[in-house]
Amino acid sequence: MFVEKINAILQRAVERKGGEANLELLMSPYQSLASSNRELASLGSDRFLAEFTKKVFQSGFVWRVVENKWPNFEQHFFDFNIEKILMMPDEMLERKAQDPKIIRNFKKVQTIKANAHMIHDVEIEQGSFSEFIAAWPEQDIIGLWQYLKKHGQRLGGNTGPYALRALGKDTFLLSRDIESYFREHDLISGGLTSKSSLNTIQQCFNEWQQQSGYSLKKISRLIALSTGDNYVLAEN
Repeated sequence: MFVEKINAILQRAVERKGGEANLELLMSPYQSLASSNRELASLGSDRFLAEFTKKVFQSGFVWRVVENKWPNFEQHFFDFNIEKILMMPDEMLERKAQDPKIIRNFKKVQTIKANAHMIHDVEIEQGSFSEFIAAWPEQDIIGLWQYLKKHGQRLGGNTGPYALRALGKDTFLLSRDIESYFREHDLISGGLTSKSSLNTIQQCFNEWQQQSGYSLKKISRLIALSTGDNYVLAEN
């Protein structure tokens, strides 16, 4: 398998975007709750549940609408306090799902309690959910995606990775531009999220990271800016 050097990807991105200065503007940092794994490990479990929930509701929906209603979500669900969420009877959860102050989607509301259970289970076994996430090696970030998909609810696809990115866990994203790059360079041929494809993608990101010392997030952005039509730049 031939893997293009990160310097070649960087140079192509510079040329496509009209110089280093323009590229740097497009590489502006993505806002997140934590700027390092140390900060991530200090976040409360309520912030993880809140971000998982926000990304579940934003999936397939207008992100701006979710953002506008988000203060109501925080108030409605006890600021996502894990213990309070777990104590909620199903009848209360269903009643809250009907409130027009939030987005009325009972199936998505149900994920709040389900993902609270996931967080609580990790806390029982590991002591801290935030430390569990922070300690997960980025060299196997796809393993963390798979954990969230298996043990959480509606955290598969890009939902889990988007939540991790917003929280501050270093991760790449499988945007359309990223997929386009890997297919155009004959690095993957089957389904994007097949075990084989994910392993290949992770292997390439690990190699690029070793070459450059860049974060997965920065590499992800560079690849997206070096190929394709750059469909929603902020999402890579």
